[in-house]
Amino acid sequence: MGAGSFGTVFARIMADAGCDVTVWGRRAPVVEAINERHANPDYLPDMELPATVRATTDPAEALAGAGLVVLAVPAQTLRANLADWRGALPGDAVLVSLMKGIERGTGMRMSQVIAEVTGADARRIAVVTGPNLAAEIAARQPCAAVAGCTDEDTARRVQAACMTPYYRVYTNTDVIGCELGGAVKNVIALCVGATVGLGFGDNTRAMLMTRGLAETARLGAALGADEHTFAGLAGMGDLIASCSSPLSRNRTFGENLGKGMSVDEVVAITKQTAEGVKSSEAVLELARKHDVEMPITEVVASVIHHGMDIKDAVVALMTRSPKPERYGV
Repeated sequence: MGAGSFGTVFARIMADAGCDVTVWGRRAPVVEAINERHANPDYLPDMELPATVRATTDPAEALAGAGLVVLAVPAQTLRANLADWRGALPGDAVLVSLMKGIERGTGMRMSQVIAEVTGADARRIAVVTGPNLAAEIAARQPCAAVAGCTDEDTARRVQAACMTPYYRVYTNTDVIGCELGGAVKNVIALCVGATVGLGFGDNTRAMLMTRGLAETARLGAALGADEHTFAGLAGMGDLIASCSSPLSRNRTFGENLGKGMSVDEVVAITKQTAEGVKSSEAVLELARKHDVEMPITEVVASVIHHGMDIKDAVVALMTRSPKPERYGV
């Protein structure tokens, strides 16, 4: 459900794993291109889709008889989309989230939104996450991901549905940790990108990635996540990819800010969703609710939503009071 870059590449992954795949797309030209040319030129023009992937603009048609419903829409639109689709969702389907965000206003993770809107219990809700840059997967470069569900059998079912020779999938029952790792890394990548735009080097990036992982782990501990999750693909792996690659939407967004563009100017030239932009404030509100200190997230939210100057943000981070370094501190 969603024909953006990652929704499209994940459809190809599942087809390569042996699934029959139907893609729901909002725009008719994209759907027609998938059906007639086996391609999505708007997002991944060089990737050919298997003939087993078909597309439709009709949600009911896409959902009819589905065993797995993969949700690949922008995080902040999930609730409204699910409300529209609720009557067509098969009652026994596993609902799989590919989204990496925290809902604004509620502080909910995507699995929580799915549960609230659909009434599905935790055994039917899964997430797939990890260092998954769509363009590299489209080229079938080796990569890995995590299929997370509180029910191990469901996690293994999702694993089997998307395991291919180039896409290796592990399972994890820590859904909280998997989702937090994916959501917070977007915010950290915005900050890393900004320092790249300012001309700073590898030492700065390493500092922000390491301390970003620490504040993610702090929030995870407060919410009941397993700290080991953050050392794996859903945590460190995803953080490294998003903070290091120019293919990362969030890093690129931050880099443009660091070069002197305003938030509105970057939004105007950004064709795809940079989830960290809208999620940063939601992550910060969640942290404050649980009395968790997240200084990088705080300055990113201040820059994006409250007009703080990038250079002032750097000063704010570098002049914080001295602390000991311990994992999670």
